[in-house]
Amino acid sequence: MEELDKDCLFCKIITGEANSYTVFENDDVKAFLDLSQVNPGHTLMVPKKHITNFFDYTPEDAQRYLQYIPTIANAIKKFDPRITGMNISSNNGASASQVVMHSHIHFIPRFEGDGLKIATRNNAEKYTEEDYQKVAAAIRAEF
Repeated sequence: MEELDKDCLFCKIITGEANSYTVFENDDVKAFLDLSQVNPGHTLMVPKKHITNFFDYTPEDAQRYLQYIPTIANAIKKFDPRITGMNISSNNGASASQVVMHSHIHFIPRFEGDGLKIATRNNAEKYTEEDYQKVAAAIRAEF
């Protein structure tokens, strides 16, 4: 098994030291129900290697672990015909509300009228053409 962190909850789930409700598992990833169950079927997918978050992924890590996103999303969607959408997200870093510091992806099934609100904000009125150009150029310079 790849390098794991003995103090990490998700590493303990991978090794079986901590209980989980597994829905999919292979040599690369494990997917299991999130105990919060924001909506029925809310699932987490974790790589079977301790990676803190996407900032620490190599291109090879991304290719190896993220290829399972469509497979897991489609299985969750098929389990309940009432599912009409899905939020697929990852919180990266404490300031982005990452609680367990092991990379994981949330699959949150969505139902018409489920009342769940994902908080965002629109700051478009605060940006000029020059502001957009400046931010885009600064990001481009980092590639």
